[in-house]
Amino acid sequence: MKENIYNTSFAELKSFFIDLDEKAFRAEQLWNWLYVKGIDELSGLNNISKNIINKINEQYYLSQFKVSRSLLSKDGTRKWLFKLEDGKEIETVYIPDKNRGTICVSSQVGCSLSCSFCHTGTMKFSRNLSTSEILGQVMYVKNILKDWNNKTDKKKITNIVFMGMGEPLLNYDNVIKSINVLTDQKGLAFSKRKVTLSTSGVVPKILDFKEDTDVNLAVSFHAAFDEIRDILVPINKKWPIANLLDALKEYSKKRTHKRITFEYIMLEGINDSIKDAKELVKLIKPYRAKINLIPFNPWPGSNYKASSPDQIKVFKKFILDEGKLVATVRLPRGDDVLAACGQLKSF
Repeated sequence: MKENIYNTSFAELKSFFIDLDEKAFRAEQLWNWLYVKGIDELSGLNNISKNIINKINEQYYLSQFKVSRSLLSKDGTRKWLFKLEDGKEIETVYIPDKNRGTICVSSQVGCSLSCSFCHTGTMKFSRNLSTSEILGQVMYVKNILKDWNNKTDKKKITNIVFMGMGEPLLNYDNVIKSINVLTDQKGLAFSKRKVTLSTSGVVPKILDFKEDTDVNLAVSFHAAFDEIRDILVPINKKWPIANLLDALKEYSKKRTHKRITFEYIMLEGINDSIKDAKELVKLIKPYRAKINLIPFNPWPGSNYKASSPDQIKVFKKFILDEGKLVATVRLPRGDDVLAACGQLKSF
């Protein structure tokens, strides 16, 4: 049975050619066609003989995503609903900015964590995405934007965030494999400083993550007290705040140059008081960290309300002035097409 070529690492491609009694540099040629030139069919490899191409075709196929629906926000954000080979569907978002372009990548079909503020959390978990399905999101957007063979300073896509549907650390092997392809400097060549993985707090995998890659880490924190976080992020019942912070301490020892981003959704009357801000500062103060405050983005059936702009300003000011911590407020992007943080869901 043929294998999707996007599931294959460079080392595996190299072994494939060596097993064929071909030179190992053939792997570099094919890798370049796939991830630098963005070829969309294997028959177009004009520096590889037809005989070798036939052997590649016997082992691998190259897939293209099918689009069930695409939406364009008034702010330029684009969202796609992709149909996978088994009929399952996922959503992917592209966010253009003046000096960068970001793809928000999904890692699972659905999600098992049931975070109460998240639209994806209302879905049942279906399955993990394969490496090819993770990379396929990036490849599709690069194709649609014609973002191939561009110089670094002219690339339309500069950043990748694993903040779409699913918990990336619960699909650990495929996510790490895809990160390795994304950051391979002979291929897609994304800077590790421009790739961010966001987790709800899968403690054992954070400890693995610190060893296996040094892309950026963001933590969906959202509450400074266990009794509130238990509701917002139910995985907290398994790994409470103290356990999570212990893991992040170990992460920081290994990745001393990395700043951890603590994501904090602002919910009116739930977690936005000065009491919450004081506890948040106390917990995070020991870390090299920044706090990203995220106004809640409503979705159909949600029971929460976003904190008022004034309350967010007061909360942020306390963190800056009293905590002496870096704090930013994430501006909603694509919320009119349910493409903003916490709004993704396939039907």
